[in-house]
Amino acid sequence: MTLDKLEAGKSGIITSVGGEGALRLRLLDMGLIPKTQVTVVKVAPMGDPIELRLRGYELTIRKDDARNIEVEVI
Repeated sequence: MTLDKLEAGKSGIITSVGGEGALRLRLLDMGLIPKTQVTVVKVAPMGDPIELRLRGYELTIRKDDARNIEVEVI
């Protein structure tokens, strides 16, 4: 399952980060690396962006970027 399909309040473990070049590096730099637990805190009213909690901080990313991140639901 990809991160953009995870519902608000649900958690998962990142299994892989896709994308190419600068996009993939940006996602990894933000802490979205494999084996990291991530929780979807909330989703904007129009569905984009989504707010995540991981590694002790909150991060907001676009839904298009979240499609590149594979998660395993906890």
